[in-house]
Amino acid sequence: MTKVIAIMSMSLDGFVADAADGVEEVFDWYFGSGDVVVETGGSDSMTFTMSEPSAEHFRSLTSGLGAVLTGRRTFDVAQGWGGNHAWGPAFVVTHEVPDGWPRPDSSVHFVTDGIASAVEQAKAAADGRDVGVHGADTIQQLLNAGLLDELSIDVAALLLGSGVRLFDHLDATPAVLGDPTVTQGVGVTHLRYPVRRK
Repeated sequence: MTKVIAIMSMSLDGFVADAADGVEEVFDWYFGSGDVVVETGGSDSMTFTMSEPSAEHFRSLTSGLGAVLTGRRTFDVAQGWGGNHAWGPAFVVTHEVPDGWPRPDSSVHFVTDGIASAVEQAKAAADGRDVGVHGADTIQQLLNAGLLDELSIDVAALLLGSGVRLFDHLDATPAVLGDPTVTQGVGVTHLRYPVRRK
């Protein structure tokens, strides 16, 4: 069964970006926590160097993905992933399709009729595999709508103090999660929680 999995790095105090919207600090573990080389693929292929536990966690998680779901802000910051996300077709929840999109030979799709429609389209495109989710606002919307199956949170070993919080606008709290799977990396702890549906 296809799962919808939130995949985010955050600081220990819950921020996914700093006050200037920078994300470098929470993603440092991707770029120098070890000597295991991980290639992402996609149009904007990146090379990471991680510790062995982080690389194993990352490969295990991303190898099961068939599509990605995100919001417009993440799409803009990532510059549209060069037109093709490494995890498969990307579905961007937005009120308005950006100028110059959609593009030929791109697997980026824009969903203007809501988060539930975006999940339905991403699941269909994933073809039995899982859907990865980026973006704090998108993750909050999915949690509020009861459409998220799992949280995969990479907790970086730092305190940012301010910025963009991952869990800022939740409607139904407390939200009880299942028991986590924990992987200790270098400078990061990887947590995977099943989301319990009410």
